[in-house]
Amino acid sequence: MNANVSVIVPVYNGATYLAEAIESVLAQTMRPLEIVVVDDGSTDESGEIAQRFELVRYVRQENAGISAARNRGIKAAQGDVLALLDADDVWLPDKLRLQIAALEQADMPAYVFGHIQEFVTPELPPDVRARIHCEPEPMAGALPSALLATRDAFFRVGGFANELRAGEFADWVLRANEAGLQKIMLPDVVARRRIHSSNNGIRQRQNFNAYAHVIKNSLDRRRAAGQD
Repeated sequence: MNANVSVIVPVYNGATYLAEAIESVLAQTMRPLEIVVVDDGSTDESGEIAQRFELVRYVRQENAGISAARNRGIKAAQGDVLALLDADDVWLPDKLRLQIAALEQADMPAYVFGHIQEFVTPELPPDVRARIHCEPEPMAGALPSALLATRDAFFRVGGFANELRAGEFADWVLRANEAGLQKIMLPDVVARRRIHSSNNGIRQRQNFNAYAHVIKNSLDRRRAAGQD
């Protein structure tokens, strides 16, 4: 597969970490076609930072949430393979190479995940760091920054649910499972997930009801389709 990879980076007031995220894409052993940075109405220097880098296509929209930003990036992307990266995470250098190799397997998976390693962002004061839980071991990463998918997979599953403010990625993965898309989980660590006091991961862990709603919707769809 001579894959042209578009990397989609949604950002909202992410100037503190955005440059490091983009640099981790530019450091890949397999160079992507483009980096589509979707600025979701930032009021900080995120836009200026994004436009300093080669390969970046900068798209700005009024603030509409991370789902809308990802969907805008998918629509704008020119590649036949799409990868997501949250603006506060970073990739390991072989991320794209390993996942493209997995897509080339004979069973033709539609999307690939890898493992992630969490880390507490180093600039936090010690008392704040002490209150943040960080998994010490790599984890199977069904998370945006660990995903690589064919363009066809996104169009078969559909975009991210704009109405969801938490659990939107879990909702997409459940819909992909319902659609019967073939997937692979690599044993390799492909991304590092930054844990800090205000990132989406922490907010989502506090929003159990949103995840319960996403799971219930999936079960309801499966029952209606006769899958259970």
